[in-house]
Amino acid sequence: MSSNVGASLPHRTVSSIRAGDRSSTQALPNTPHTPPRAIVPSAFGSPSTLRADDDVIVIEFGSRKMRLGFAGDSSPKRTVSFGPEQQRRAGDFRAWHAAYQSDWRKRASGKPWGADYELWQLDVRGRDLALVRDKLERELRDTFTKYLLIDSRPRRLALVLPPTLPLPLISSVFDTVFNRFQAPSISLLSSPVMSTMAAGTRSGLVIDIGWHETTITAVYEFREVHTWRTVRAGKLLVEEAYRFLTNAARGQPGTARTDNTGDRLEDHAVSFEECEEFAVRMLWCKRTTREPAEDTKEGLPTLHEQDESETVAPAEDHSPMSITLSSCKPPKTVQIPFAELAEPCEAVFFEPRLSPSCFDDHELPVHLLAYQALLRLPLDVRAICMSRIIFAGGCSNIIGFKGRIFDEISALAKERGWDPVTGKAVDQYKANSKLRRNGSRKSEEGPTSVATQTDHNNAEGDEAPPPVNPAHAPPEDDPIEEAIKKDSNTKPVVQGKLRAIDSLGPWCGASMATQLKVPALAMVDRELWLQQGVHGACRPGEVDVRAQQRQSMGAGGLIRGQASQASSNWTLGVWGAL
Repeated sequence: MSSNVGASLPHRTVSSIRAGDRSSTQALPNTPHTPPRAIVPSAFGSPSTLRADDDVIVIEFGSRKMRLGFAGDSSPKRTVSFGPEQQRRAGDFRAWHAAYQSDWRKRASGKPWGADYELWQLDVRGRDLALVRDKLERELRDTFTKYLLIDSRPRRLALVLPPTLPLPLISSVFDTVFNRFQAPSISLLSSPVMSTMAAGTRSGLVIDIGWHETTITAVYEFREVHTWRTVRAGKLLVEEAYRFLTNAARGQPGTARTDNTGDRLEDHAVSFEECEEFAVRMLWCKRTTREPAEDTKEGLPTLHEQDESETVAPAEDHSPMSITLSSCKPPKTVQIPFAELAEPCEAVFFEPRLSPSCFDDHELPVHLLAYQALLRLPLDVRAICMSRIIFAGGCSNIIGFKGRIFDEISALAKERGWDPVTGKAVDQYKANSKLRRNGSRKSEEGPTSVATQTDHNNAEGDEAPPPVNPAHAPPEDDPIEEAIKKDSNTKPVVQGKLRAIDSLGPWCGASMATQLKVPALAMVDRELWLQQGVHGACRPGEVDVRAQQRQSMGAGGLIRGQASQASSNWTLGVWGAL
């Protein structure tokens, strides 16, 4: 039997079934081959095409830093720090010159101290906003090309802005993005709200220790209730670090108070970079000197065991720390006790030497401002926010700072309670029993005992039970609510007690919110901005919400309704409210 295989029969080939007899005369190829692939649809093309159409770029603006990345990522692709090096042009190699580092006084002359390290300032009077736009455009273009690896195709942006940003700066940012990068729309997100979302909660008290100022914002159900400010922030800390190092370089104690620190460009002065590095790496915060008052319990106090091998407490550690100052003339090394390194934070954020009545409203200590913020909130909002205290900002990473703020707030709450009226007269009134009515009870004493109801069959001569205040009566159990809680396995809401929680930061919260398609606080279209500018935005109170809800579902009715709303009512959210 021959082993040679001839041409296959026509009724045995698959092509004869599909193509008929015209392919029956064709023989199969002798070598195996791969059949040609069909054209891949555009929906299953390169992932970069889908990313360009769907992904949103999230940008967080700060006065010192800027974070950029794609929506849905767990961390930004790049964190930009502004400084003098950013203003160098191509071919400028002065940074590698031997005398470049020691010539910082010439570069800083004629400018405010540290002005080259800021993108913007809150006081925009007399500022060059064109320079702000140029810095912003350069960093955005560099990030898009080198770090995000995207082309020049228009992409939607989500901006995370602090609620205190002035309108001229917002207008400069929008002009740069719309004119230079052709973004179709910009979504505005509030930094405190995004910090709350990154903490995994809907409400909270956000304490943001920024560069120019510290803001304390109460957020309730993703809405900003109120914002309080103080100038005790990172800039004041760096200036205090400069005074501290200048006194050490002169041979004076670092804690000495001087009214005039002299010219910041003289020989013994320290550069801004060195002061900032010293504040970031060396400063720490003491623990509170007053412990929160604890409730006394019956019985003997509990004896806490203590390890005998413990080292000296940080506040009592006076071991010298060697710090080299290379920016002063001549360079020198100073010896500073470790305990004194906590004095700049103590003087900037807490100021325990002065009475609270000595401060203006814009310079209150951080812990006192946080306590007053909780005190001024409505009762239900305070109960939720006090259990969700969130710290944000770069200066909150100082060692011991978060614990100190929390302990100070707890001590003030234990000492004063939540009564807005304080003073010597109030203390005397509470201590004098003659001024109080008989039978009045303090709120701290708890509810009164509830008398049980007597039987209806009692004799007529029996006395009726004393009247009971219904406000102090315990609530009755609702069987329906108990059944719902068992079926849904819900946990009770934590409220009414002080508690601090961690947050991933406003950028991570904005990344998650944008990825989940959460509606932004405000959305600005490019065409409307180019036509009307910042003055075309309506205030939040002028937007007709009912008109936005009335939409016709007929042919083209929904599109016409959205177009008319977009052309008539668009806002800047909290940034457009005066």
